[in-house]
Amino acid sequence: MGELMLRRWWMPAARGVAAILFGLVTLVWPAVTLLALVLLWGVFALVDGVMALSVAFSGATARTAPTGDRWTWGLLGLLGVLAGVVALLWPGITAIALALVIAVWAVVVGVLQIVAAVRLRRVIRNEWLLGIAGALTALLGVLLFVRPGTGALALVTVIAVFAILWGVVLVLLGLRLRRLTTGATGGAI
Repeated sequence: MGELMLRRWWMPAARGVAAILFGLVTLVWPAVTLLALVLLWGVFALVDGVMALSVAFSGATARTAPTGDRWTWGLLGLLGVLAGVVALLWPGITAIALALVIAVWAVVVGVLQIVAAVRLRRVIRNEWLLGIAGALTALLGVLLFVRPGTGALALVTVIAVFAILWGVVLVLLGLRLRRLTTGATGGAI
């Protein structure tokens, strides 16, 4: 694998440039990016739902699978189709719903981390770090509850920053591989 990466040093660099461009476009147009992500997810959910329905109602499934399995596939398919249609028809509501799901998760995880920090007081030192992490996580959840639309855009911004940082690391990796390649082969690959 290492030799292949040395010969293809430009691939991580190209991926890095693509990630940086994605991150910059996302920072410039966060609302458009959020809409695109929601619509893409909507298409995925719709296609996934149709596929699950086809499994539920295929002749092979009807002959070999227990009735409960067919109902499960049918229910999964119906939910997927409904979720996909909702996401495609009302992308704003879908983005807000996603932010609210993340908000619930953050509050629950934050509270559990605070509880764990209190319980760990007797076992470890610096348990206050876990308590602070829990408080910050719960605060994120509360903020997402209060302003879910803004929270969804903030999540897109976090994705953009991650993409830019990841891209820079990949570009640096590609350049380092190039330097190793030219140093090891005297400039010829």
